[in-house]
Amino acid sequence: MRYKNGREALPPSLLKEIQKYIQGDLIYIPKATEERARWGEKSGARKELAQRNAEITLHYTKGWTVPELVQKYHLSSESIRKIVVKTW
Repeated sequence: MRYKNGREALPPSLLKEIQKYIQGDLIYIPKATEERARWGEKSGARKELAQRNAEITLHYTKGWTVPELVQKYHLSSESIRKIVVKTW
């Protein structure tokens, strides 16, 4: 991304309108079609965590205790409880 001078990039009427809100500062104008992906969607991390959490809940419903789940998934007992409560 490179810096562009507003006088060169924008029509004068639009430049005057923008100057009503901001003057002398840098401003980022995002692409019109750019939709940001949520965290972990591109890498697959979000899907992996959802699968792991479903597995934790399944084990819990089958009678596994919180300490057993802590040992298996290397999470805190509070994290295990949050996952189980959230999916119920």
